[in-house]
Amino acid sequence: MTEATSGLENKASAGTSAGDVEGMFTQFMGAFEEFKRTNDDKLAKLEKHGSTDVVTDDKIARLNAVLDNAKAAIDRANLERARPRLEASGLAGGASAGADEYKDAFAAYVKRGEEKALSIGSGPDGGYLVPTETDSEITKLMTALSPIRAIASVRQVSTATYKKPVTITGPATGWVAETAARPQTDSQTIEALSFPTAELYAQPAATTAFLDDAAVDVGQWIADEVNAAFAQQEGTAFVTGNGTNKPKGFLAETTIAEASWEWGKLGYVATGVSGALPASDASDVLVDLVYALKAGYRQNASWVMNRKTQGLIRKLKDDGGNYLWQPAATADSKATLMGFDLVEAEDMPDVGAGSLSIAFGDFRRGYLVVDRQGVNVLRDPYSAKPYVLFYTTKRVGGGVQNYDAIKLLKFAAS
Repeated sequence: MTEATSGLENKASAGTSAGDVEGMFTQFMGAFEEFKRTNDDKLAKLEKHGSTDVVTDDKIARLNAVLDNAKAAIDRANLERARPRLEASGLAGGASAGADEYKDAFAAYVKRGEEKALSIGSGPDGGYLVPTETDSEITKLMTALSPIRAIASVRQVSTATYKKPVTITGPATGWVAETAARPQTDSQTIEALSFPTAELYAQPAATTAFLDDAAVDVGQWIADEVNAAFAQQEGTAFVTGNGTNKPKGFLAETTIAEASWEWGKLGYVATGVSGALPASDASDVLVDLVYALKAGYRQNASWVMNRKTQGLIRKLKDDGGNYLWQPAATADSKATLMGFDLVEAEDMPDVGAGSLSIAFGDFRRGYLVVDRQGVNVLRDPYSAKPYVLFYTTKRVGGGVQNYDAIKLLKFAAS
């Protein structure tokens, strides 16, 4: 492995700062070129000798891991660089006189649970509605960390359940002569989809000494602590959630072979081989999946798969010898597969017998995330002394809103 690739491997393992992003991206591109050369060498050996050697296979596996880890490190650095910071919340003695009264009250409530904080904007149950700045911060970070939320439609609601009417079939039409009678035609068929919100919670803790530190931005601290817990939980639910006290993931929907597709089910294309891609012309099944999607949805379509599946797909070429997987053009953009954005979602299943490991579709039109307005925090200084607990809740729902906009690849014979 080259010196540059080894350096990239070390950096990806150790982490990186936002200032290293461009340099790491340059090294990432060099590692990808080395990956292509090594894989081409393997293919040449297979064609000439009918087999390859362990050293080459091991090198490809290591390069795949280096590329995956480096891209993850670049994504983390981009998140740090792009993360908006909260303004001063009146926590320090030198805060500006113009600090928002609501933010001051919330900060006082978080730090000391003062009664005067409870008199401003508080709910009757003793909870405290998080200030607008903190609420927005959580949403932005969750968008960055939850890949499905980032590509799906997101709607803010003020009720426990959101209902969406959907036209299943349009009105009947017909050709008629100029003077012929115009009989009544059938009307369009409308179905109402229901998206209930479920409670997502986190309960970070802090010592009294930490909360008394005037240098701490308490609103930012809550956003950071809650974000990690919320993003992981909802990201899993949007993919595989069963809909019971959580959103319903798109993989939890009933699936059916694309040739027999009907509304209310997600269509899939089978690879023809259980737990694997076809031995020859493996990329053909990806082409079939792309064109299983109607043209109107392909314009904004994305691939969704986990890192291991991406490592498998990264080795595929078209008839012209070009790799179907291409790295991102810039450090803050996405890799592409056959010209469509590729989104990594680690909650997608690994390739196995009968697995639905790859999704392709217009998720903006296909999947809906429903957010109940507001994030609530309940301060509890009694249950775990000397720690102060912050019971933080947010109501989130989700589900497929257009069964024709998402297609799946099933690693099965049929």
